[in-house]
Amino acid sequence: MMSTHIIDPTKELTFEHLNILVRPGTTIELSDEAIKKIEKCRAYLDKTVKDSVMPVYGVNTGFGSLYKKNIPAESLTELQVNLVRSHACGAGREIPSEIVRLMLALKVQSLSYGHSGVQLVTVQRLIDMFNAGICPVVYEFGSLGASGDLAPLAHLSLPLIGEGEVILDGERISGAEMNRRMGWEPVAFKSKEGLALLNGTQFMSAFGVYCLMQARRLSIYADRIGALSLDAFDGRLDPFEDLIHIIRPQAGQRRTAEAFRKLLKDSEMMAREKKHVQDPYSFRCIPQVHGASKDAIRYVESVFLAEINGVTDNPNIFPDEDRIISGGNFHGQPLAMALDFLAIGLAELGSISERRTFQLVSGNRELPDFLVANPGLNSGLMIPQYTAASIVSRNKQLCTPASVDSIVSSNGQEDHVSMGANAATKTYEVVNNLYSILAIECMCASQALSFREEKTSPFLQEFADNFREKVSFIDNDRIFREDIRHAEEFLKEYTLNSPI
Repeated sequence: MMSTHIIDPTKELTFEHLNILVRPGTTIELSDEAIKKIEKCRAYLDKTVKDSVMPVYGVNTGFGSLYKKNIPAESLTELQVNLVRSHACGAGREIPSEIVRLMLALKVQSLSYGHSGVQLVTVQRLIDMFNAGICPVVYEFGSLGASGDLAPLAHLSLPLIGEGEVILDGERISGAEMNRRMGWEPVAFKSKEGLALLNGTQFMSAFGVYCLMQARRLSIYADRIGALSLDAFDGRLDPFEDLIHIIRPQAGQRRTAEAFRKLLKDSEMMAREKKHVQDPYSFRCIPQVHGASKDAIRYVESVFLAEINGVTDNPNIFPDEDRIISGGNFHGQPLAMALDFLAIGLAELGSISERRTFQLVSGNRELPDFLVANPGLNSGLMIPQYTAASIVSRNKQLCTPASVDSIVSSNGQEDHVSMGANAATKTYEVVNNLYSILAIECMCASQALSFREEKTSPFLQEFADNFREKVSFIDNDRIFREDIRHAEEFLKEYTLNSPI
């Protein structure tokens, strides 16, 4: 169903809005207030450029360490075009279309506040591209996470002037061909526009927003699959009793324990007499570990909500105050540190998941070795645990923080950078890896449950039955790569309803 999101600078952009934005077919448009703010700011900047002979960074000067070079009025348009061209030097893989679409929407949001000095026609062209499903080709590397996401945003902006490349209806075409097919004229940049487009944190923000959307989903799955594993392992519910968590008032910990009590309500397995006094930490300490990740996700969400509801280019224009101020809102340090934290939180969900997988396949608690009826002749789920272990190790490597690094650039003018773009892309990899790790645990938990006479809770049984439609019971060895792929697809496509 088609829907339209109104970009309004007077209203907060929320994750609920973002969930609408990423749906296929969603369109965006500016509110009347946004149009007024954009036009007012541009008119103020035009008057300032015309009336003043004073240098204003990025408006009538060079960029970076070239800020001392004054640019004559007749060359201001050329200055902005040259900026976009020269900064379009991305490298590495092309980033996914869902990230590019978020970049477009978040760039429009930032420009809508009327502190950037762009023309209305420039913002409208970004909107037209989003609404037509046009995705500029943007590359993984080229941003230091300060002075804005320069190279990625340059590639995002090239099609506005009929250059660069885009994906339109699945076909890779030039920016010039895009204009021809759409019947558009290239945008004629005015002063500061190239800088407004390139200065900003939309590459980091788009990756972060996407990762947070998946993090919410993955956190729910970690609880659900963890509960399935706990039941299949014949684990105890005692560590999830509320009394324990009241006396250590960590919010995520208590929420996790509550979730497990509800997930396992009316489980026959959980109700049966237990032979074991304690469970391994990967089961017993789920509230503490999953809860810490929940708290990390919640904190990172607060950072990104502040970011996407703000202005991150430079210089900032304040028409009512009659001021143009050069500052550093493009610096990605808040995002870089938050993304590093998010990567750690998600990696830990994968680390404890792999330990539960290990316990399930180890022949403990009356379960067969590697969860097959005839181990020896069959290796069963021995090697999927290896795969999970290799991915967990990779995630640990990816959790080396990017935000503690900085390399001097622009001839020393940009002497401290955030490396937030690298934090963003590695967190994205952690997210995708976590789907694989949880998919393997889900395979093992559902397989283990099949060897039990008692049933799990009605809620989890329905979840396991739906999973079984994608990944059937394993009687004998087969090519498990296909099972892992199907399990991943299930986790990405399944409609999450919750007992909470």
